[in-house]
Amino acid sequence: SSRVSPTQLACPLDLGCHSVGQIIPTARRVFYAAEMTAEPRFLEPVYLVEIQCPEHAMGGIYSVLNQRRGHVIGEEQRPGTPLYNIKAYLPVMESFGFTAVLRAATAGQAFPQSVFDHWQQFTGNPLEAGTKANQIALNIRKRKGLSAELPDLDRYMDKL
Repeated sequence: SSRVSPTQLACPLDLGCHSVGQIIPTARRVFYAAEMTAEPRFLEPVYLVEIQCPEHAMGGIYSVLNQRRGHVIGEEQRPGTPLYNIKAYLPVMESFGFTAVLRAATAGQAFPQSVFDHWQQFTGNPLEAGTKANQIALNIRKRKGLSAELPDLDRYMDKL
């Protein structure tokens, strides 16, 4: 996310004062071009998932997490019980249907709890065709009713 707050504008007196209708479209093109040349990246929300399970169900948990871009950050046995607590990070985008798949992979013996933890940078350039980030950008544009393709940088360059 970007924010620009212009506080002062100096117009040459010999050209007359430009109207807001002339300044804002020009400034908008400048800011769009600056964003496109700054190598934009997506940030995605990530859950901290805590899973309780018996030891023999841990293989299924690791398998499901690997399939969904999750990674384990901690594993410890609960004292006095045969249960293990597994802590992992899981991207929110990959969490839909996670509980059902996890229960199927562990014969119903894993009990996950998810809570938002942090944002992380999504790998890939959304302006580069064929990447997963580009596909996400195109899906967002479609959902919002925008044109199907991403605009070219030439669209925002001066045409003098």
